[in-house]
Amino acid sequence: MSCRVKICGITNLEDALTACHYGADALGFVFYKNSPRYIDPLMANEIVARLPPFVVPIALFVDAKNDEVTQVISRNARWMIQFHGNESETECLSYNRPYIKALRVKEGDDLLVATASYLSATAILLDAYKAGVPGGTGEIFNWSLIPNALPLPVILAGGLTPENVAGAVEQVAPYAVDVSGGVEASKGRKNTIKVQQFISGAKREQ
Repeated sequence: MSCRVKICGITNLEDALTACHYGADALGFVFYKNSPRYIDPLMANEIVARLPPFVVPIALFVDAKNDEVTQVISRNARWMIQFHGNESETECLSYNRPYIKALRVKEGDDLLVATASYLSATAILLDAYKAGVPGGTGEIFNWSLIPNALPLPVILAGGLTPENVAGAVEQVAPYAVDVSGGVEASKGRKNTIKVQQFISGAKREQ
């Protein structure tokens, strides 16, 4: 089965349409103001209104207030949500949208127990743990820490690049891979060649 690809940290229409052109299945928009890839909700919704069919826009939040989330997702029914903070399952469900729960992985974590707290999620996103940084670290974690029997689809993130994504897909066999910094020309701006190479590497026959 072909691995799906999410290109995260979209900040402009050109990058969004480029990713779609090369076969991205989902685009991530960051609504965490401390991130260099933060995008204004109105601008993000303008981009989402221009996306072709079958591409899923994903709104990323980190312990956001209810009105901050609603301000984004109320403007378009296509939004899926990615929770990247300490949100409870009850909070994740409160918006009545499909959601992804991100977990930051480090040695000693029990991912089976952590995942069991979010069984209503459509998938679990596994990212590298770095103290004080909720995501986008650009660092790889130890993939052998991922159990084979996780009850939800796995989205693999953390330090993925065009050079290592094929190996990651072969070793982990995730449902999808997620990349942001690994395909950038500068923070918040994508490199077209890297986007193309990443998607091709992730989706090639394994």
